[in-house]
Amino acid sequence: MIATAWAFAASSWADTKNHGPRISGVKTTAYSACEEDNGPYGSRNALGRPLKSGSVTSAAADWSRYPVGTRFRIVETGQEYIVDDYGSALVGTGTIDLYKTSDAQVDRWGVRHVTLEILEWGSPERSLRILKERGRTRPVREMVQSLRDQEVA
Repeated sequence: MIATAWAFAASSWADTKNHGPRISGVKTTAYSACEEDNGPYGSRNALGRPLKSGSVTSAAADWSRYPVGTRFRIVETGQEYIVDDYGSALVGTGTIDLYKTSDAQVDRWGVRHVTLEILEWGSPERSLRILKERGRTRPVREMVQSLRDQEVA
């Protein structure tokens, strides 16, 4: 079922610019700005900007599944997130990592399967443009290849 949801999500970028589909059963984890979670990047996202918290919070995902700039709401909590980060462990998994401001919040979140309401799809083109410049690591190369494959399809 999750694979079907991903196939629908990936094929729907052009079809659902605002208030898109709901995707159920999405695995989420959490991370913080501590070195153990975010390595040398600390409180910065993949765009080099500060991680966001508040009414819209940062999230990390595989950009070939959820392009940079994708905004979504977790139905169960009402919290909104924007994909502005990625992590090598997320590539190909379908998992979304939610930014939390403390390790205690990370621990409280744990691992949860949630329903996402897509508010706005991000840009696969922008994702590809950013990632192409960083193609030295295997996970980034995998995202780039997947985005290129989607362009062809």
